[in-house]
Amino acid sequence: MADAIAAIPLISDEWTNHNPSDPGITILENLTAFEALQGITLTNVNDEAKRALLKMAGFTPAKGKCARMLLEAGERRLHLRANQRFSLGNLVFETRKAMDVGGCRIDGIYSMYEGKFHEFTYLADREYRVPVHVFGDDPKAGDSIYFICNDLPAPGSETSFYIKIDSRYNRNVLMDKADNIFATVRWECYTKNGFKEIRAKDYTGALLASGEIKLRLPDEEYAIYKGAPKEGFCLRAVLVKANYDVRPRVTEINAFLFDVWQKETKSIMMTFQNVGHLHITSPLEGEGYVLCFAKEGKGESYRRYELAVTKRENGRYCLYERGRNNSFTLTFDRRIFGYEPSRVKDAIKVVMYNEEVMRQYHVGHVLGYDDQEIEIPFAHIVPESFSLIAKRTDDRGEEFFDFVRPGKKDDDALTYHLLENEGRIVIEDAGDFIGAELYVGGLAVTEGPKGNVRAGNRFKSNITGYNGLFYNPAPGSGGVFREKLEDVATRFREDVYTPYTCVTEKDYENATVNTPGLCIKKVRAVMDELENLVHISVLPGTDGKFPDLSEEYRRAISKTLSDRRLITTRFVILSPVYVAVSVRTTVYVKRHFSDCREQVEKRICDIINYPESEKNFGDPLTFEEVYSGIEELDCVEYVYELFMRPENLKAAALRESNIYPGENCLLYPGRISLEIITYDK
Repeated sequence: MADAIAAIPLISDEWTNHNPSDPGITILENLTAFEALQGITLTNVNDEAKRALLKMAGFTPAKGKCARMLLEAGERRLHLRANQRFSLGNLVFETRKAMDVGGCRIDGIYSMYEGKFHEFTYLADREYRVPVHVFGDDPKAGDSIYFICNDLPAPGSETSFYIKIDSRYNRNVLMDKADNIFATVRWECYTKNGFKEIRAKDYTGALLASGEIKLRLPDEEYAIYKGAPKEGFCLRAVLVKANYDVRPRVTEINAFLFDVWQKETKSIMMTFQNVGHLHITSPLEGEGYVLCFAKEGKGESYRRYELAVTKRENGRYCLYERGRNNSFTLTFDRRIFGYEPSRVKDAIKVVMYNEEVMRQYHVGHVLGYDDQEIEIPFAHIVPESFSLIAKRTDDRGEEFFDFVRPGKKDDDALTYHLLENEGRIVIEDAGDFIGAELYVGGLAVTEGPKGNVRAGNRFKSNITGYNGLFYNPAPGSGGVFREKLEDVATRFREDVYTPYTCVTEKDYENATVNTPGLCIKKVRAVMDELENLVHISVLPGTDGKFPDLSEEYRRAISKTLSDRRLITTRFVILSPVYVAVSVRTTVYVKRHFSDCREQVEKRICDIINYPESEKNFGDPLTFEEVYSGIEELDCVEYVYELFMRPENLKAAALRESNIYPGENCLLYPGRISLEIITYDK
């Protein structure tokens, strides 16, 4: 403002009144303030603009998910309805669909390899956890596991196994958990027509990692299998391909599991066709509140039908009769009440509320301006469960209703999106719904990551007449809240600063060691700049003392590096070469130490054992580090003499008492000749 007033005499010599009372100064003040506000707007990027910019870069907020849990039913057959509740403390889990569970158990587990059966039934006992190689020491195609059961779920139904694996190796996560790199398992069920192959989703990588196996049982009559040491209904897992890098070590097998999801339904909307008489069981806890809506013509909105307990009413009514165990019936009859639903698709909608939602189910009015925000009195909403009821009035003053879900974008529709974490909706386009009143329709909430509870809990249920508990052999997984904008921005920055294209030797090493599905223990990349070639030496962290690099490892690493290398750069993957180092030494030791020989031998082995130490491919083994390593021992007085020599001079060179292994060479202890002399002053 001061700069503007100072410029006035340069523009006009007639404008001499610069006091605040002058109208020109007032106009100038407004223009100056407006310019300042514009500057703030230009220099501050709002959240909507940030979302759009991040989306252009391929980054959108990750959706929230309910935690999923596998539960084990008992030996009693149970029917679970949709939204059946299970609780662990204050956490509530629910089923997504009706299902029959329980009544099935494993009576015997037998592996067939080397031409005979081996019994591992104790793997089904949770109290007895001893890891076993279920396919023996040398798995081959055709080896199999037989699960002998007292009964099986209904033909055509789904069930799940959860298998715990004792993994001593650091295996990289697969992008697709059902992708089996090293082995393939075919699942079969014994029926009256023999063994029938069944569909299976194996998230264990053919028993390489703990996980779930989902089975779709055949739609055929089962039969008793008599070819195993014990008779019974039979499921069988057969190895089709068996190029394991690590032999499967199973510690526990849990069978016939069903899944539940961590969410608490507070109101639910059900849709029915017009059959005149509906029998409904409410999934909500306790006495709920019921609203009924029906269509009276094709393409029309819904009309509200009041609940009547007698047949003496006239108007839009349905006969409401409460039954037992949270059930009730609704009867529609034009002859009694004068109105009834039309026989059209989705003719009837029934909404049930618990006490908490019913007290605050009215959320607001549609005012019609862009991006109107309305608070929902609940946070951490499950988006798939959410809907609104919009009430409008026609020309005759009669009320009609529409059920609107988030993201609907039809012409003249109410378009809004849900901010589920905060509990708000943002109306993008009011369409024909200006002035409408909004009410909560369907609503469920989740605790997000709190649902990822550990394994080994006992869950209670609200199943009528059943007081048993349900065990979860696996931890809950997948529970997250919708990602916040600042978290998306952080993820974007991390991605920008994470190298993807391999340029340096370190880039090649990082890409190799993180190859999905592999166990990589050591990597060394060496660049040949003249040939524009990268030599990559890889030590797999697998079974065996001196593991070689299998063809599966080569293919997986080559695929990863081919996607990330520079076009003109070539690479070659080298298998490890192991060279033994012979050591001869004379050591003077102190008195009163009884295990001097063992200590010295162990120290020498620890230094030379490259596969198990921090030493990498090609790292030199110096005389000084071995000498000082021995001399540092408390029992050693001094080292009198020390000689080292590689047993393969083609792969490792000896120069000036130091050993220099090749670029793909790892040293390990060979013959150790140790003379111990007790030092006597």
